[in-house]
Amino acid sequence: MLHQTDGLSLQSPLRPLSVLLFHLLLIHSCRGQYEVIGPPQPIVAGVGDDIILPCHLKPAVDVTSEILEWKRSDLNPIFVHVRRAGQDLEKIRNPSYKGRTSLFTDELKHGNISLKLSKVQLSDKGTYECYMPVHDKQSSVELVVASDTVSSPDISLQGMDRNRGVILNCESAGWYPEPEVLWLDGEGKLVSVGPTETIRSPDGLYTVSSRVTVETRHGNNFTCRVQQQNINQTRETHIHVPDDFFDVQSSSSPVTVVLAVSLAVCIVFSSAVVFFVCKWRQKIKTKRSRSEETLMEGNRAAPASSSWLTSWNLYKWFKDEHQRRVEAETKVESLTADVQMLKEEKEKSVKQLIKELETKNKELQEEKTRREEAEEEVENLKTELQTKVDSLTADVQKLKEEKEKSEKQLKKELETKNKKVESLTADVQKLKEEKEKSEKQLETKKQELQDEKTRREKAEKQVENLKTELQTKQDNSSSASLSSRGNVQ
Repeated sequence: MLHQTDGLSLQSPLRPLSVLLFHLLLIHSCRGQYEVIGPPQPIVAGVGDDIILPCHLKPAVDVTSEILEWKRSDLNPIFVHVRRAGQDLEKIRNPSYKGRTSLFTDELKHGNISLKLSKVQLSDKGTYECYMPVHDKQSSVELVVASDTVSSPDISLQGMDRNRGVILNCESAGWYPEPEVLWLDGEGKLVSVGPTETIRSPDGLYTVSSRVTVETRHGNNFTCRVQQQNINQTRETHIHVPDDFFDVQSSSSPVTVVLAVSLAVCIVFSSAVVFFVCKWRQKIKTKRSRSEETLMEGNRAAPASSSWLTSWNLYKWFKDEHQRRVEAETKVESLTADVQMLKEEKEKSVKQLIKELETKNKELQEEKTRREEAEEEVENLKTELQTKVDSLTADVQKLKEEKEKSEKQLKKELETKNKKVESLTADVQKLKEEKEKSEKQLETKKQELQDEKTRREKAEKQVENLKTELQTKQDNSSSASLSSRGNVQ
């Protein structure tokens, strides 16, 4: 019986100790699963705003008495806000944040360690770290501070493109973060532009500029819009382009210029031929007039006796004049033929130019068709891209819902495990009480056995004494019997 009791006393402490060890391991494993969660996107604020830098512990536990640190590695000292043993430490905080940071003390018991930052300054931009040394966990929060010194876009006319249209330039300065530039026509539709030129000044602010070539199909009214969607800030400027600019540009197309130059050359050449013929006729007329005047003067000066010589001279003059007239008419016919040939060549050149113009117009029409097809393809690509973006957004939403569902399930499982831990703790306590009770009962049994042993030893001693007395009495009786027998004899 004693051996069995000793065995029970050796086994009974092992079970509560094993349960307690399991409980500690479970608590340690649960602590290893804690995460410090920050926002997935940067926090954007304006100068002078009061903002919150989110950070919380998952799963939510009470961190009221734990060490909490907010810091920026690019500062010296790096600490923005520090809390230890339930108190905010002011001495080790960076002086630029003095009196501007605070924690939500009532939310610390729910694992919320978000930082409230008041009167935001442009120098506050940067990456903040939310750190818990006890759990050795941290999360990053990026703060973007928007500038309040942005300028309205300035639109200027840069020139004209002979192939496309009027060139406009838009520029705006003082932005942070870097914005995007959009061009819109009178109907509010986007106008295709090239890449935006960006310049960053030493103070960190951006200056952006963008060029666009507009045509008559876009209308006369245009808008340059500079926007930064993250901070919900937009500036825009409107401009009206007169029709005269497009008319000048249209009249300076290459095909029209070639045709105009060709026609001008033909006209100048024809005018030169006509001028040459007229001058040649006038020269002949002048010579004829001079010859007639000379002949008349000769007739007036000649005597009557030389009339036969005058008649001969007159006959010779008429003959020479006839010859010159025939030669002149021949030259006129030749020049007329040359003019006719030049006219035909001119008409042929004009027809060739018209044909080339028609070919160019056809090519331009084909180019316009290809451009329309390309624009339609771009629209289709935009639609397809928007569809993919919507699909990805839906997938992200679905993943977010699944994540929230998983978090709820994990939270439920954790609560179940916590309940089990509490139950095991209660069992450990109960076993501990049973152990103490068993030990007390064992001590009582030991005491009873000791008393029983003492009583047994006392009884045995009494039995020995009785045996001794009995033996003494027997010996005495024997002696007496022997004595009496001797006396009898």
